[in-house]
Amino acid sequence: MLLRFILFLTLGWALSLGLLQQLLGQRLERAQMQQLGRNLAEVIKLSQMVLERFPPALVSELSGLPLATNIKFAGNQQGNRDRELRLELCKQLRHCPEVRPNKSGVAGVWVELLSPLEPVWLYVALPSNRWWPPDPMLASYSLISGTVIAGALFLLLEVQRPLHRLENALGRVGLEQRPAPLPKEGAVEVQRLSGRFNSMLARLEASETERATMLAGIAHDLKSPITRLRLRLAVESASPQAQADLDALERITGQFLLFAGGGQGEQKILLPLNELIGELSARYDDKYLELFLQPLQALVQPVALSRALANLIDNALCYGAPPLVIQLMKEGSMVLISITDQGDGICQSEREQALMPFHRLDSSRSGSGHCGLGLAIASRVAELHGGKLEFRDPPGGGFSVCLLLSEDLS
Repeated sequence: MLLRFILFLTLGWALSLGLLQQLLGQRLERAQMQQLGRNLAEVIKLSQMVLERFPPALVSELSGLPLATNIKFAGNQQGNRDRELRLELCKQLRHCPEVRPNKSGVAGVWVELLSPLEPVWLYVALPSNRWWPPDPMLASYSLISGTVIAGALFLLLEVQRPLHRLENALGRVGLEQRPAPLPKEGAVEVQRLSGRFNSMLARLEASETERATMLAGIAHDLKSPITRLRLRLAVESASPQAQADLDALERITGQFLLFAGGGQGEQKILLPLNELIGELSARYDDKYLELFLQPLQALVQPVALSRALANLIDNALCYGAPPLVIQLMKEGSMVLISITDQGDGICQSEREQALMPFHRLDSSRSGSGHCGLGLAIASRVAELHGGKLEFRDPPGGGFSVCLLLSEDLS
């Protein structure tokens, strides 16, 4: 962690130094040239006053100024800094002296001095315009801004990004698939949270495996005696009530296994919803059903969705009044499957409780193989498809149970 922060700090300092060089380097260089021009103008004035009485060699020896005569220049090519220095000298002096670049390639120029006898040139060294070593002021500013940039990058990459990954993983828990374990990255606290999350996933996986094993055992243990009872009742010509009780027992067992199974393990496939609903409705008497289906395709879990719709149709036929209207359409960004019967439906005060598992609205419903799981299963299937289950009161009367599925259409 410390090494990564030092790396961020180094990168931030280098980045800020480069940006400051780009933004402020030319301005600082221009300020240096202006200061050099002002100082050089004073030296030129004094040198020209002395050259009126003494020869250049003596003036150079006494003052230490690099003066030269009889210099031949190949051309009059000037760089940007040479021109800036000449313009500054023109502002400070009464005349504009000639400024020629040093032919030896060293960063410097020759400035012509007014002399009564012969041309005298004064050599002036120019400040280096290299990026390294950087200007002390730019280096100070870059240390401050680089520290800020490093802190921001550290928070973004080592704290914010792992927390965002953890948030997305938490949002996927309990939905279609269990998220993969998170890598232990970022700050120490974030790594600790990721470790706790991975431990939670391991416990959930162990619990899921235990539940699946238990459900498989229950299904196997119940299937055999129910089959034997059904065969015995058929041989002994038992009463219709015994057959109904056995059907109710089988239905309750199937509902419980379906609710406990959850449906997370089923893969989604792309299929036409209108054909799925049409095939499911073919099991029922045509005189009780009316279908209004738009041709829509979606990625769904066909077994879970079919069982949820079958539960809703059975409930409507059992507790509602025919005819039963099944509609499939798009509603905004969602796919709507509504099942409408002509009964009184569920009153507003009991609709929230009706979605609770094992909750029956009245005791009379417990004798026909209903255990209060039909609406809970349908609500869970809707959530697995990114939607929800709603109760509605159509304008023309009746009662509607609607499955809203997330729009994932081809």
